[in-house]
Amino acid sequence: MTITPTAAALESTAITVTGGRPLNGRIPVQGSKNIALHLYAAALLADGPVVLASTPDILDTGVCAQILAHTGAHVVVDDGRFSVIPAPAMAVCPIIHPELGRRVRTTVVLAAAVLARTGQVTFPYPGGDAFCPRLIDRHLAAMRAAGAEVIADATGIRAQCGPRGVRAFTADMATPYGPSLGATVTAMLLAARAPGASLITHPSMEPEVTETARFLAECGVEIHFDDHGLHVSGSDHLAGGDFTVVGDRIEAATMIMAAASTGGSIHLDGITACAFPDGLTAALKAAGINLFEDAGGGGVCAQLNGALQGIDAATGPHPALPTDTAPQLAAMLTQARGSSLIAERVYPRRDTHVEGLRAFGADISSTGAVVGLRGPTRLRAATVAAADIRAVTALLIAALAAEGTSTIRGMYHLQRGYGRLIANLATLGADITTTSEAS
Repeated sequence: MTITPTAAALESTAITVTGGRPLNGRIPVQGSKNIALHLYAAALLADGPVVLASTPDILDTGVCAQILAHTGAHVVVDDGRFSVIPAPAMAVCPIIHPELGRRVRTTVVLAAAVLARTGQVTFPYPGGDAFCPRLIDRHLAAMRAAGAEVIADATGIRAQCGPRGVRAFTADMATPYGPSLGATVTAMLLAARAPGASLITHPSMEPEVTETARFLAECGVEIHFDDHGLHVSGSDHLAGGDFTVVGDRIEAATMIMAAASTGGSIHLDGITACAFPDGLTAALKAAGINLFEDAGGGGVCAQLNGALQGIDAATGPHPALPTDTAPQLAAMLTQARGSSLIAERVYPRRDTHVEGLRAFGADISSTGAVVGLRGPTRLRAATVAAADIRAVTALLIAALAAEGTSTIRGMYHLQRGYGRLIANLATLGADITTTSEAS
């Protein structure tokens, strides 16, 4: 098995940006990272081949491909196509690779798919971005509800069902910060293979959930939402098939904010205006950014309507402002007139980007779950680093708006979420390069 590049190897690559150049032009949007990662897990449930089209060319795709291969699946990743032939249930290795599993956030979701197929699974604690404590208790509660005995120790977790495997269940996805997205998918995958009718109460309605539900429905699972929650009738046979990953709303928002921060405009292919949640559209509009669909050529255009304006915004469950856009929004608002507040209501806090933005000269502070800014600020070049995907991206946006040449470290994290971000920025006119540094 070929292991993907380590964090240490990629962190020796620095991103160099000379800011002050308006970004203008047309670029494609990749397939959604967060949706694709959940579909990779769902593909393990199928009894026939699955082909996922428009998958993002990111490190997490490669890691998930290797995790699936470790379970016995035949996986081919080529030019945006993620092809999977799952192993028969009796041949599935019920172990999530202990090293690879610690590199992605969807480890528990992948484990749920294996548990649904085999009745047992051993897996490490998940990795991914660690901008705050991120509990997996709702995932484990769904496994227990499906009949598994779950035992955790310092090295990882083991879940074991009885001889009949997973059973139909009812599980609640509510948390103090709203419904758990990942745990809702975990519960769906377990229910899809459990004989009988399962009910998932207070489910997340994020696109990651609804797209995974759509995939399962196309594979033959009876699944629907109503006022009581998410109903799933399990099946002992799931057909495979072809499925296309929708455009990445987070990457699209990131590119719009990068262009706006530099006074530019952008045309995005591979996404429609309806893919943007209402909270994101409202925040962009309030800041002075117009979004409209290109009736002639397709895609979405974003243009500034005068100077950027400070706003008050709050993240929240779909269709509110996505939490994964909050750091980038903060970077953009350093260039906005007046004061801004961004309240985090999905996680306890999300402010790992604040220190880095302050290094650029931003007037920014963090108090608990609220980030406050005042602008516009004349940013200056800085040498900075961050250890999660969206924080690194926020620093990159600041560098694009800053005077002088900046150095950003965190390439490993950037490539976990964005396949062609640096190339796309260069296409839009950014002065951006990457350089290997001595370890």
